[in-house]
Amino acid sequence: MTVISPFLNTILIFGGINAILAFSLYLPLSCGQLSLAQGGFMAIGAYSSAVLTKNFGVPFGLALLGGGSVACVFGYLVGFPALRIKGIYLLLMTLGFNEIIRVFFLNFSYTGGVGGFGGIKPMTNLYNLYPVLFLLLVFYYRFHNSHLGRAMRAINQDQDAAEARGLPLTRLKTFAFGGGAFIAGLAGGYYAHFVQFIESENFGFMTSLDAMVYVLLGGSQIFWGPLLGAYLVTTLPEIFRVFQKFRYEIFGASLVLMMILRPRGLLDEEVCSVAWWKELILRRRAQ
Repeated sequence: MTVISPFLNTILIFGGINAILAFSLYLPLSCGQLSLAQGGFMAIGAYSSAVLTKNFGVPFGLALLGGGSVACVFGYLVGFPALRIKGIYLLLMTLGFNEIIRVFFLNFSYTGGVGGFGGIKPMTNLYNLYPVLFLLLVFYYRFHNSHLGRAMRAINQDQDAAEARGLPLTRLKTFAFGGGAFIAGLAGGYYAHFVQFIESENFGFMTSLDAMVYVLLGGSQIFWGPLLGAYLVTTLPEIFRVFQKFRYEIFGASLVLMMILRPRGLLDEEVCSVAWWKELILRRRAQ
C-alpha cells in the first residue's frame, strides 16, 4: 500500500476541512444570506467536540455530530433575527456574532480561556474526513435541482416574488442558517482533532472571511465552486512557496486577477453544463 508523505497528508486534510467550511457558507448563500459567522459556528463545533472526546470519552463520530448539533442550534438562533435584515447589515450582524463567540471562548476557563484548549485526541484522518466530504457532495448534487434548492435560488434572485408565490421564507432561511452552522461545526470538529490544540483566535474574522473567499472565488452558483475555491486557496500558497517571502503577495495578486477575469467565480452553471463544453470543443475544431 502506498503511503503518502506527511506534507501531502496535511494539505489534503486541510483542503478537506476548508471544503467542508466552504460548503457551510454555500447553503445560506443559496438563498442570498451573506454570513460572516462561519468562524463562530466552527469554533462552537471545535470546542464542543473536543470537550466531548477529551473530558467525557465520547467516540469521535458522535462527538462530531454533537459539535455540529450545538452549532446548528446557534445557527437557528442567529437565523431568526437575520430574517429582518439583509445586505451589509446582515454581514455586520453575523460578524458581531462571530466576535461574541471568539470573546466568549477567550474568557471561558473550562475550555482553557486565553491559554487555549490542548490535549485533544488526534482522530482526524483521510479515512474519516473524505467520506463525509463525499456525502456532502452527494447532498448538494441532489439539493441543487431539488424543490428545496430551486426555492432557495428563487429567494436569492427575487425575495418579493418568491414570497408572493407562497414560498415559506422564514422556514427556508432558518434552515439555511441552521444547516450551514451544522456543517461548519463538523469542520470545526475535524480541525480540532487534527491540530490537537485550539484557541479562540483560530476562529476569528479571518476564518469567516476565508470561507467567503472559497465560495466567491470558486463560484457560488454551483456546488462545485466552493470545493474548487477551498482547494485552490489551500494549495496555491504552497505552490508559490518557492518564492519564499513573496508567495502570499503573489497568491493575493492571483486571487485579484481571477476575480477580475471571472467576477462570478471560476465555476458557474454555464461552465458546468455539457452544452457549454460541446460548444467550446466545436469552436476549437472550427479554428
